[in-house]
Amino acid sequence: MDFLLRLLLLSWLFRPGHCNDQPGWFQNITTNLFSSSGNILLGGLFPINDLTANWSQNLGPNSIRCDSINPNGLGLALVMKYTVDEINATPHLLPNVTLGFEIFDTCRQSFIIVKPTMFFLTNGLSENVSVLCNYTDYNARAMAIIGPQTSEMVTIIGKLLGFFMMPQVSYGATSDTFSDKVQYPSFLRTVPSDQWQAAAIVDLLKKFSWNWVAVVGSEDEYGKQGQAEVSSLAADNSICVAYEGLIPVYSDPMPVVLDILDGIYNAKVGVVVVFALPNPSQIFFSQVIQRNMTGVWVASSAWALSDLVISLPNIASIGTVLGFTDNTQKLSLLTSYVTVLFTRMKEEREKGLLWKEDYFPMANPCPSCSNLSPNNISLITQPVLQRTAFNVYRAVYSVAYALHQLLDCNAASCQKGPSTIYPWQLLEVLRNVSFVIKGKRFQFDSDGNPNVGYDVLTWNWKNGTFNFTDIGQFYKTLKINQSLINWYTNSSEVPMSTCSADCESGQVRRVKGFQSCCFDCIDCKEGTFQNRTEDIQCTLCPQGQWSTVRSTNCTLPTFTFLSWSSYEALGLTVVAVTLIVCQGAVGLLFLHHRGTPLIVCVMEFPEKTPTHLEMVRGPGSWLVVLACCGVQASLCGWFVQQGVSLSVYLSTLKINFVRKFLRCPVDPMVGLGLMLGYNCLLALLSFMCTFMAKKPSRQYNLARDVTFSTLFYCVVWVVFIPIYTGLDEKNKSVAQMVAILFSNTGLVAAYFLPKCYLLLRNPDLNTTEYFRIYLEATPPASEKDQDQ
Repeated sequence: MDFLLRLLLLSWLFRPGHCNDQPGWFQNITTNLFSSSGNILLGGLFPINDLTANWSQNLGPNSIRCDSINPNGLGLALVMKYTVDEINATPHLLPNVTLGFEIFDTCRQSFIIVKPTMFFLTNGLSENVSVLCNYTDYNARAMAIIGPQTSEMVTIIGKLLGFFMMPQVSYGATSDTFSDKVQYPSFLRTVPSDQWQAAAIVDLLKKFSWNWVAVVGSEDEYGKQGQAEVSSLAADNSICVAYEGLIPVYSDPMPVVLDILDGIYNAKVGVVVVFALPNPSQIFFSQVIQRNMTGVWVASSAWALSDLVISLPNIASIGTVLGFTDNTQKLSLLTSYVTVLFTRMKEEREKGLLWKEDYFPMANPCPSCSNLSPNNISLITQPVLQRTAFNVYRAVYSVAYALHQLLDCNAASCQKGPSTIYPWQLLEVLRNVSFVIKGKRFQFDSDGNPNVGYDVLTWNWKNGTFNFTDIGQFYKTLKINQSLINWYTNSSEVPMSTCSADCESGQVRRVKGFQSCCFDCIDCKEGTFQNRTEDIQCTLCPQGQWSTVRSTNCTLPTFTFLSWSSYEALGLTVVAVTLIVCQGAVGLLFLHHRGTPLIVCVMEFPEKTPTHLEMVRGPGSWLVVLACCGVQASLCGWFVQQGVSLSVYLSTLKINFVRKFLRCPVDPMVGLGLMLGYNCLLALLSFMCTFMAKKPSRQYNLARDVTFSTLFYCVVWVVFIPIYTGLDEKNKSVAQMVAILFSNTGLVAAYFLPKCYLLLRNPDLNTTEYFRIYLEATPPASEKDQDQ
């Protein structure tokens, strides 16, 4: 099947008329993969091979072997060759100037990368590094260096190149440490720093409300720095890192990996951020598969596209993978270029034109590469290289555009010659270069970081076929199309990864233990409210406002009062109007019968009454009434004068409610007590006097009326007091009005209605003779006496 696919690809590339679509400069492609002469030389550092010897058994400087081809590193080296050839074929960029290059293998080992770096720093075409007091006019072999790929390698050579002020443009080193221009003054890169990647990862966690996560890194510069950045930013954004671990790189990682997986399992997290290089990630996920662990895995850019991890058996069983990759573009001519290159290499090989190792100034970086043919086109077509090739492309072009400015070039020629410029001069221009590449403007900031963000992708397996699906982008802000994600739970719902469920509205968090993400939810009490979602304490309401239980805000109080449409008001109004009508009717009836023995005071003390009868029956009765009313009026006036106004009452009212019935303030209570007490005293005196009155037989019993009326009045107000104290504000007002109406109704019913009955039904009894015993203390004549 693989052979057929390659055959189809070649058939398509060399179909009739296709050669006419290729640029003319393809005809000038040389088969020298790792070097090319030119007026200005660029150095390239790529991980073309992997280590094949045990470095711990290294006995000498040259005993290290790197013989296993790294397809990705070799593919990136070919991208540099392609880019230099394209620039040389673009006459308006560097007219009459030819870029050359020399590419060496780093083997991703610190003791390998130093040698080619020193070679790039040799003086001119010699193989010596001169020791000088002043390197201003020092002609190094290379004008700039493209690479290396990893942060670990940059830490080895970055400060050395900075001493020589040699421009170094990395296409893959992401550690934020290199943004420090004091330590790494000549370092620039075409990929965003890990600080940006950490911010993007934390934004992703926030996007899906994941606040209980694990963070795993590789134990190298890239992994340790990235893990620290993610953990720090997570803490600043109320995301708890339940577990952290580092996968060893320079020792046996297996025991540590098993401990890390135990820690992840015990922490009960559903999301794990893996900030590691491809090799440690491969070892880690091989054990994840063995443990049958599933969840959401957030991939850093180093392994998000790695074939080492993707090719693991049963990798689809680990769950959902969300990854970040550098925001790049595809190089449309790259595949055609490499196909032509490999075809030409095969043709030369068939003609006996073989490479010679002594062609290279140092050891051949890839001896077996002489056997490359169109069958090896997968070096370029693999997804990881297609997505990362543009970083190398940008790096080489940034140097070319800086040279364009430094050499004072126009479309036809350059005003300066290549021999008149130095690397430190190029570095100064390179820091400020700005150009458009593939339709987008590219430039570095003051720290040597590019204006480049990330693509966000997910891994998809469909019908046994694997592919990457872009789901969003990050450049200062995160944008995600959530509908494109296939969650491992087979549901459209986002998987949860929290220590505690979110609190409901009006609740705050009571933290349990040392992790702020583990908490109990506590209801906010009255007078307090939940101000923010992450609050751990309810906020007191400001003065003049109040809240109910589990509130998210405080409000000004709302006052209610009896409206005319309420049932209570209607009932009380009907009773009051009826009582007033009855009292008015009684008044009219008594006015009609004024002067008769019944509105005169007929209640006297026995024996002493006749001597004072005239005084009581005359003006004295009005004086008694006026005196009693005057005392009551004085008490009422004092009560009103001492009482506060409604506005003052409201301004001084302690607010501990949201809604309350507004009644007239009863203050001072002493005033109300004196008014009611005085009425009760008069009623009590009247009640006591009724027991001193004579009770004539078979005649109208006036004392009985006074007894019942005063007793009813006293009972109403005595019962009123305990009931009143236990009621709310609204019912207190209603109870007070009911008591007033009941007491007045009792007086009318018990005292006046019998008299009205006598006046209306038996008016002939309303005579002095009938009431003589009360008026003159003379008993009425008996029937026997009357008969005589």
